Amino acid sequence: MQYALTINGKSHTVDVDEDTPLLWVLRDTVNLKGTKFGCGAGLCGACTVHLDGAPTRACQTAISDVGKASITTIEGVGETPVGARLQKAWLDVDVVQCGYCQAGQIMSAAALLAQNKSPSDSDIDAAMDGNICRCATYSRIRQAIKQAAGADFGALGPQRKGA
Repeated sequence: MQYALTINGKSHTVDVDEDTPLLWVLRDTVNLKGTKFGCGAGLCGACTVHLDGAPTRACQTAISDVGKASITTIEGVGETPVGARLQKAWLDVDVVQCGYCQAGQIMSAAALLAQNKSPSDSDIDAAMDGNICRCATYSRIRQAIKQAAGADFGALGPQRKGA
């Protein structure tokens, strides 16, 4: 079946089965490889994308359920002010180790900051719950979110490579 999609502000028409997960449409049909397959059960967060700004697990979202929602992936989130600030903060704080989960982490964080300009630690915890990082960079993820939000680091200060 054919579906007309808006992905990162661009129109795409895809011809896939109605039960095809959005993740595979993005990766295999549209060739946007930034959204990752992690668990396939919607539990790890690696496949997080935005549908009309809401964080959504692409591995659990059938293409037929997308409707006319605007899809934003990691390839497009940097074009938004929040996404650009987050990506810069991710680099400044040196969040990434293996990097596999980072697209989903950034997408969840971007959805948070789009709704809450000054999140508390508990707001961050709630928004990032379900995004798993095997490298355990959670404290740096929190620090990067705070930096992107313009929050105070207190005594920690930003951590940078070579600093």
